[in-house]
Parts: sequence; structure tokens; C-alpha cells
Amino acid sequence: MSEFYIPSESISHHEEIKKSTFLVHIAHTPTIESAKAFIKKINDDYPDARHNCWAHVAGAPGGSHVYGFSDDGEPNGTAGKPMLNVLIGSGLGEITAVTTRYFGGIKLGTGGLVRAYGGTLNNALEVLKTTLKVPATELIGRSDYALQGVIEQYLNTHFTILKLDKSYDSAVNWQISIDSRQVEQAQQEIFDLTHGVVELVCKE
Repeated sequence: MSEFYIPSESISHHEEIKKSTFLVHIAHTPTIESAKAFIKKINDDYPDARHNCWAHVAGAPGGSHVYGFSDDGEPNGTAGKPMLNVLIGSGLGEITAVTTRYFGGIKLGTGGLVRAYGGTLNNALEVLKTTLKVPATELIGRSDYALQGVIEQYLNTHFTILKLDKSYDSAVNWQISIDSRQVEQAQQEIFDLTHGVVELVCKE
């Protein structure tokens, strides 16, 4: 798994198109369950809206099993799918967008709807703040107190350490969250650095 960007906040973005109001809501949703919960929240918050169309990439980008969309009463293919295409094209992951539409009395036609739903979401993404998500693996191990300084300095100097926790008893207990792509290298180099004394293993 490679790193990718995710929303760092929830936002709303509002546009008027031919008297129809389009209100885009975006949230960070790492799972299908959290995506469904966000969609339900928007439906509950805007029960009087004619349409609450949505799309999500509820996980790492590139996996079709995390994709989902709905036209919610708009003509087939004019709302949810254009929104999903925008999300896929953005390269973002763990994201859900719901576009609430209040009809203004002027029909937009199928082409107009596609442009409206895709365009308003694209505009919303331009103001969305994002955070880089690095795939993480947790390593655990034990070492003598004498090795604590050299191990910690080596890890922080040579690897992408996302979190490092230590607890103490008769030895130092390590709990290290590291970029998953560096796991095997870190295990081997710490083993070599400590002359085979310290083994870091993946936490089950």
C-alpha cells in the first residue's frame, strides 16, 4: 500500500446554478460504515431537500470495493457517478461527498446535471485541506537500557517513525509505528545494530 492524501477536516461548499442550490458536504470516512453514517447524517440534516446524492472512496484509492455512489432520484448517471469520477480523479482516499440539491424551478438537463454535480464537487475539493496518510505497521520488542539511546536515535534518523512509545520494567519495551514499506529493513538493521540482541516483531 502506498501513501495517499485524506481529508483533514469536514467542509461544506455552496453554489447556485440556474436557481438550484447545490450544497456539497465532504468528510473523512476511513470505512464503508463511516461513509454510510455520514450520508445518513446529511439526509437527517436536510430532510426537505429533493436530492442528497453521494459518492465515496471509503478506504485507500484504487480499490473498487471502497467505491460507492447514488443519484438519489436524479436521472440515472447524472449525479453520483460524476461525483465518484471526480473523487477517483483527485487521488484522495477515505473520503465521502454528499451533494444536497434544492430545485430552483429550472431544469438543467442531463448534461447540465452532470456538469453541476461534478463541477461543484471539484470546486469544493479545491478548498479542502488534506493530510498525507502513510501506511503503518506496529513493531514491538525489548531491549536493555544500555541500548535505548542508540536504538531510538537510529530509528528516528533512518526511518519514517509515526509513533514511538516505550514502557519500562526490567528492560525497555518498545512499541513503534513505522511506515509499512520500511518494516523488513528496520527489523534487519536494528537486529544488526544490536548484534542480534534486539528483535522487533510485528504486533498481532
